Amino acid sequence: MERRQTAELRRGWTTGACATGAAKAAYFALLTQRFPDPVEISLPKGGTTHFALAHHTLSDDTAEAAIIKDAGDDPDVTHGALVRASVRRLPPGSGVLFKAGHGVGTVTRPGLPIPPGEPAINPVPRQMMRTAMAEVAQATGAAADVEITISIDEGEALALKTMNPRLGILGGLSVLGTTGIVRPFSCASWIASIHRGVDVARAANLTHVVGATGATSEDAVRARYDLDEVAFLDMGDFAGGLLKYLREHPVPRLTLAGGFAKFTKLAQGALDLHSARSQVDFSFLQDLLRDMQAPQGLLEGCVTANTAKEVLDLSLQADLDLSTPLAHAAKQAVLEILRGAPIEVEVLIVDRQGRVTGEVGFDD
Repeated sequence: MERRQTAELRRGWTTGACATGAAKAAYFALLTQRFPDPVEISLPKGGTTHFALAHHTLSDDTAEAAIIKDAGDDPDVTHGALVRASVRRLPPGSGVLFKAGHGVGTVTRPGLPIPPGEPAINPVPRQMMRTAMAEVAQATGAAADVEITISIDEGEALALKTMNPRLGILGGLSVLGTTGIVRPFSCASWIASIHRGVDVARAANLTHVVGATGATSEDAVRARYDLDEVAFLDMGDFAGGLLKYLREHPVPRLTLAGGFAKFTKLAQGALDLHSARSQVDFSFLQDLLRDMQAPQGLLEGCVTANTAKEVLDLSLQADLDLSTPLAHAAKQAVLEILRGAPIEVEVLIVDRQGRVTGEVGFDD
């Protein structure tokens, strides 16, 4: 059943917050022989939250605790994943060290916030765990010299549904989060992945990157250009997330590829191309057809159409190529968003069979 838009969506917790809770519980048990359940952690922007433990074990020199990630009402691929933290004491002065356990990736490319060779545990979750270790140390009179190994059950398989392999994060998921809180449908993790993709492409000195709305459009670009895998940024519906970041972190050439309906919304100036968050303006398409001197019947059929595809089909029946004018309009909208950034732009309109039906090149 479709969710009522007026219903308040339930927030959730980041992988980093869950890892922090598990690590704090494990270290406390290592020092006191008792697992706090629920365990309380401090959030980066103030406040606290509690997590119930799903699992815990204790030996002489190591303790492990696990928390089931609850992403709330956000469609997060890691919702329901078991996040484990194993903690062991280190010699005095060692500080807090991090290791990637099963299901947590390792960084292999430059350009990410964590250098190659390190576990894919982002800076804010690392700081959250350091803070948690310091809190336990202060409460027990111990020193916060520990090794924390984070694991995520089924993480290696789940990572294949993310951008991690393209970003050079191999072997599992990243431990993410900047606030500890997942706000439903903010899609912050997807947009953050786009940004990291740009960072990796720049670090690799690539001069040409691709933003596609889906696999079919991306395959059309692959057929045209022999580009490094890192060049393909998983833009999806988040054109704004890509373009605004490129505006501040430019790459010399950008190819954008997508379907007629989504790029109609892009040409209108929409930054989020999802059907629930932006709509096709049929009068916009009518204006394009009017500029092409379309017959009156087609202009009238445009405003009564149900979908952008219906408008495209009607124009094709009238032997009018609406895809190419749309590509020009989309490029103009993109250049306005880029605000003079030193980026050449190419736009490809791709149909559902993967054919490029309209385009405007870098120099057009």
